[in-house]
Amino acid sequence: MAGMAVCVLGVVRCANPGVVAQAPAVSAASADSAGQDAPSAVVDAAPERPERKSGLHAPYAMPVFKGADGRPLKNRIYSVPSFRRTFPDLQDVQIVAARKWGVSPVEDREEAERRKDELVYVGSNPYYTMDKQMTYSIPYLVPRASDLLQNIGRNFLDSLAIKGIPLHTLIVTSVLRTEHDVRRLRRFNTNASEASCHRFGTTFDICYNRYNTVSHPDGPERRAVRNDSLKWVLSEVLRDLREQELCYVKYEVKQGCFHITVR
Repeated sequence: MAGMAVCVLGVVRCANPGVVAQAPAVSAASADSAGQDAPSAVVDAAPERPERKSGLHAPYAMPVFKGADGRPLKNRIYSVPSFRRTFPDLQDVQIVAARKWGVSPVEDREEAERRKDELVYVGSNPYYTMDKQMTYSIPYLVPRASDLLQNIGRNFLDSLAIKGIPLHTLIVTSVLRTEHDVRRLRRFNTNASEASCHRFGTTFDICYNRYNTVSHPDGPERRAVRNDSLKWVLSEVLRDLREQELCYVKYEVKQGCFHITVR
C-alpha cells in the first residue's frame, strides 16, 4: 500500500497544476509539425531533484522538450537493431562487476536487515514498481545500483515524454537474492546459477513485456500503448547507459527481462 501511495503522489505531481507549474502538453499533432530529432533542443527546467538519501526517490516532474523555435518536439521510436547483439553481456562479464561493486553474499533475510549500512531499500516508487510476484529476492541494492535503477526509470519516463507516449513505469522482477533464496530457486529451476550476480546487490531484472500505466484516478482513460513499443523505448534507454559504461545488460528471452548489473 505504501508503494502505491508513493506512485499516486508522483502521478498527482505530474498531473496537478497546484503541485508543480503546469507545462504545455506535448501532443502528437503539434510535435509532428515541429519536426523530429531537431539538432538543437531546449528542455524546460524541472524542479531540482534532491540527492538520494535512500532507495526511495522524489516524484517525477514531467519535462517539456522544445526546439530552437520554442515549439514542442517529438522524437521517433527507433529501438535497437537486435536485442541479442545489443545486450550480450553474459554471466562471466557481469559477475566480475558484481564482485567488484557488491556486498559479500547475504545468508538470509534476517541478515539483510542487519546490513542496512551496506544496502538501501528500493521499494516501489514513481520511477518503477516491484513485481508483486517477486518471491525469490528482496528489494535491496547497493547505493550504486540503486542510483542506476533510478536513472533507468527516470530516463524511460523522459523518453516517453519526448516521444509523446502516455507515461508507464517499469516493473522490477528480481533484485537481491540471499543464499537461502538461491537454494530455494535452484530446487525449481535447475538453470538458476549458484553463483548468481543477484547475490551481491548489484544486479536487478526489469521486465520488458509488462508495464504499469500511469494515470490519475480521477482523470481520463489513457491511450493504450503496445508493450512492444514500450520495450523499444526501454531498449534505447538501456543501450545509451550501456554505451556510457554504466552497466552491463543481458537480454533474457525465457525470463522476459533485461538482466542488468551496475558498473
